[in-house]
Amino acid sequence: KGTIHLFRKSQRSLVGKLTHEFRLVAADRRSWKILLFGAINLICIGFLLMWCSSTNSIALTAYTYLTIFDLFSLITCLISYWVMMKKPSPVYSFGFERFEVLAVFASTVLAQLGALFILKESAERFLEQPEIHTGRLLVGTFVALFFNLFTMLSIRNKPFAYVSEAASTSWLQEHVADLSRSICGIIPGLSSIFLPRMNPFVLIDIAGALALCITYMLIEINNYFAVDTASAIAIALMTFGTMYPMSVYSGKVLLQTTPPHVIGQLDKLLREVSTLDGVLEVRNEHFWTLGFGTLAGSVHVRIRRDANEQMVLAHVTNRLYTLVSTLTVQIFKDDWIRPTLSSVPIANNILNLSDHHIIPMPSLKAADNLNPVTSTPAKPSSPPPEFSFNTPGKNVSPVILLNTQTKPYGLGFNHGSAPYSSVLNQGLGIPGMGAAQGFRTGFANVPSRYGTNARGQPRP
Repeated sequence: KGTIHLFRKSQRSLVGKLTHEFRLVAADRRSWKILLFGAINLICIGFLLMWCSSTNSIALTAYTYLTIFDLFSLITCLISYWVMMKKPSPVYSFGFERFEVLAVFASTVLAQLGALFILKESAERFLEQPEIHTGRLLVGTFVALFFNLFTMLSIRNKPFAYVSEAASTSWLQEHVADLSRSICGIIPGLSSIFLPRMNPFVLIDIAGALALCITYMLIEINNYFAVDTASAIAIALMTFGTMYPMSVYSGKVLLQTTPPHVIGQLDKLLREVSTLDGVLEVRNEHFWTLGFGTLAGSVHVRIRRDANEQMVLAHVTNRLYTLVSTLTVQIFKDDWIRPTLSSVPIANNILNLSDHHIIPMPSLKAADNLNPVTSTPAKPSSPPPEFSFNTPGKNVSPVILLNTQTKPYGLGFNHGSAPYSSVLNQGLGIPGMGAAQGFRTGFANVPSRYGTNARGQPRP
């Protein structure tokens, strides 16, 4: 008998995982329509590629690439259905909405790569233009146009519909919009169709079919084969110009940037949050686009110490939830510190002062080398200055004071300074100055902190 592994999970291969997820999507009846259109699309692409080879037309090849792009859009629609079925997991805590953003970005980038390939082939054909056969050129044009329009108008592709409306307009849409305003000025009833701007996918399908029709007529009339290459370049430029704004928009979503059209609304909501009762500061705010139409964000809110955290959290969430669907709010109270009496630690021996303590005088050894006139170091060999002053306090030894005052708080602190007369009566004088002029040293507990000067005025 083999070994039984109780908690071992079965490892599936990549193909097995894809098959499992495909069965999950295929179980929904809404995806059956997309699968049917996908099968028809593959058949249509096969026929178009054979007709491109038989006609030797690069313009029809460029137009066939739009049909291949329709296949990518159908796959994106299936991914959108799969995203709606999946729930957030520990690995993907925000859900799987970014998969459809990645699908749109990949589809538009591949369409642009196909357009660049057509431009490269067209540049080679300008050097040596082959003969174009028009037998199936017009048939392939109408088959591709019919299928592309039928696919775009029959299936609601949510990701591409959102991107086409949110992304900036292409140069083809801008030129058609200028022409549509002129037409709608003559026929106002067409304003609902052509204004404000047409669907970019429908527009490029119609413009490509029109270019192929012009190519067919010019080749049939004048055998002007170079027009096929010119039409291919025009279709490639229209494809690149249409897909580029969508690639930029989906790429910004993948880079987690804030949409420009919601920055003003976010600033307004943050100002409202900062004025709520109890809120002191709103900081470290970050908002980004999670998926198409889904905004996520995180913010730190500093509140007062006496504020209710749950109440502030409810109000902040209520204000921001109107715009940010996935929101993380971190509430923390104000961390101010009560002021202390002293900003430096007090030594332990200060609290245990004896009745007779010594107040050391500042060391004046360094002043021996100073010039009393200029206050600069003097050279040892230089002669004494012409005028010198007997600086009081020089060569003074530490003074011993007798603490005769009471200790009202019992901590060894002396409050107030010793009287001026008591200092004189103790016989404390400056050497060389006589007993008439005393040197006042009646300081409080901490040296060089409080006291008076020689004239009895308070010293800061």
